[in-house]
Amino acid sequence: MEPFIITEEDERVKILKKKDKRLAQLISIAKSVYCPMYTDGYGFVVTQIVSQMLSSASADKLSEKLKALAGGRISADRISRLSADDIASVGISKAKAGYIMSFTNAVISGELDLAALGGMDDGSAIEKLTSVKGIGNWTAKMYLLFVLQRQDILPYEDGAFLQAYRWLYGTRNTKKDAVVKRCAKWSPYSSLASRFLYQALDSGLMKTPFSDLVEK
Repeated sequence: MEPFIITEEDERVKILKKKDKRLAQLISIAKSVYCPMYTDGYGFVVTQIVSQMLSSASADKLSEKLKALAGGRISADRISRLSADDIASVGISKAKAGYIMSFTNAVISGELDLAALGGMDDGSAIEKLTSVKGIGNWTAKMYLLFVLQRQDILPYEDGAFLQAYRWLYGTRNTKKDAVVKRCAKWSPYSSLASRFLYQALDSGLMKTPFSDLVEK
């Protein structure tokens, strides 16, 4: 599937703007949000495991090295031919190498059927993903948000999201309860609201304090 763009004219965006004044101001500045599509669920999870606690640049380099090691493609079949030591040899930590192997074995054995996740509700899909060693709520939510394109995912575990959240609301309080309470108004379109926050970070918009961007 091709990437898509959601504009201010989308009914979901209009609803979000009515529910949250600050978010509405951000949306008015951004005008639209770019939504990439990830159709390779296996490869997505592997790269998410690699990227845990790393900068995007570092994670991308390691993922490219792993891709090269696997013969140009990160797939369950190709990764299953490697050992944890092989994976660690490109600079990926031994712990993450073990997680990648656990995930790969679960997919190969059928213990984790990625195709079946699409037919599950959010809670069940997250529970199934997190049953595999090395996959936590953060990775599972990223999967639901970016691969399954679920509508109501609030990624309060994600550092990038929280960075944008602090910027938007001018707060240092990013405890789970506080974020969930403030963002409850986004439901049932929490994923879309989150995408606008991610875009603010990725586009460099956050280099300027939010208060300076908003018209007085």
